[in-house]
Amino acid sequence: MAVSAIALLIVGLGIVAWLAGRARASAFAAPGKPRPHSLPGQHGWYVALWTVVPALLFIAVWSNVSGGLVYSDVIASPEAQRLPAFGMQRQAILGEAYRLATGASTTAFNPQARALAPVYERAISFYWWIGLAVAALAAFAGGAFAFSRVSPKFRARTRVERSVMALLLLASLIAIITTLGIIVSLLFESIRFFGMVSPVEFLFGLNWSPQIAIRADQAGSSGAFGAVPLFWGTIFIGAIIAMIVAIPLGLMSAIYLTQYAAPSVRSWMKPILEILAGVPTVVYGYFAALTVAPAIRDFATMVGIPSSTESALAAGLVMGIMIIPFVSSMADDSIAAVPQAMRDGSLAMGATKSETIKKVLVPAALPGVVGGVLLAVSRAIGETMIVVMAAGLAANLTANPFESVTTVTTQIVQLLTGDQEFDSPKTLAAFALGLVLFLVTLALNIIALRVVKKYREAYE
Repeated sequence: MAVSAIALLIVGLGIVAWLAGRARASAFAAPGKPRPHSLPGQHGWYVALWTVVPALLFIAVWSNVSGGLVYSDVIASPEAQRLPAFGMQRQAILGEAYRLATGASTTAFNPQARALAPVYERAISFYWWIGLAVAALAAFAGGAFAFSRVSPKFRARTRVERSVMALLLLASLIAIITTLGIIVSLLFESIRFFGMVSPVEFLFGLNWSPQIAIRADQAGSSGAFGAVPLFWGTIFIGAIIAMIVAIPLGLMSAIYLTQYAAPSVRSWMKPILEILAGVPTVVYGYFAALTVAPAIRDFATMVGIPSSTESALAAGLVMGIMIIPFVSSMADDSIAAVPQAMRDGSLAMGATKSETIKKVLVPAALPGVVGGVLLAVSRAIGETMIVVMAAGLAANLTANPFESVTTVTTQIVQLLTGDQEFDSPKTLAAFALGLVLFLVTLALNIIALRVVKKYREAYE
């Protein structure tokens, strides 16, 4: 039986504890008796929490400890003494025996694994029953302690609210700790990279060729880690071409849907527009590679402009289409949230509808519009599949949109794909790229928030 079965049993005990605590507290509300501090349901939750939480904490710890205890018992058994001393064959036999014992497999290629499976079964069953017994004991002990404290004057509501607050605090801390873990991991690996490659070369170098040759006489044997072409490709595709497409179309579609479209038209056009946000990026990549890129190449050839099969323009156009819903949805919500009194006041002063939109609605909704643009830029900067399939992998420092370029995220994926050695500057370069991208994105967000705050204060 799995650990999940014990967890379900504990949840069942928690339901019983809630009913018992609630039933005992209900007796306090009889006529003629003083009014209790907390409601019966709050007493029930208090008893249920003391029943469930200690047992679940034990199960969380036991599920990580019991595996090692089972393995130790199996290794110490007489059947395991006949296994090879070390190596892959030993681990393969143990793994096959474990799968037989847990029912994940019914056949065994090695006779030793079949002989070892009953040992695994006995050890797993033994420690499972120990876990069940201790978890049940913890549940009963916690429930009995909480049940004994149920009284008219007991502040069960305060204890339950504090427990919920602690749970919410823990949930928020998980997000913060995860972010700090990402930053620390990036910093640690980036420091190792900058110990091998000069930061000046990385941040200002114009040649990106991270391949390190096996022989010293090969071209680029020492590698070249100038990341400026990658930074430019990211800005060129994600922050210039894509934004030229997404911002006007997204903002104009939001204005039309909120100010000009009939309610029946808006009711079906807005969901259709937001469907674009749910299309997988690989589908956009196929569309860019098979439809947009050949069309752009044929157009460039027709007007006499040299063009590559993969181009920054193809990736940027499709990326701009992909992020239109981000701009449109945020702008739509912000414009719709502008008070009707501001619209009416502008129209009453003699302004036309278009003047009201330009002079009143859009300035008032600017913080939301800027937020949508920032979200769209972040989405575009982090995109990988469209760039791989439509823009290529060549790190070119060019302003020609018809040539092939690449981005930071694409190079990170390429550097970390396959078996890599994490003591090589080629692999560690991916962490340095991620750190720079993180810092740049953070700086842009801080600047944008300050600009929006200043404008809001001036507007108010």
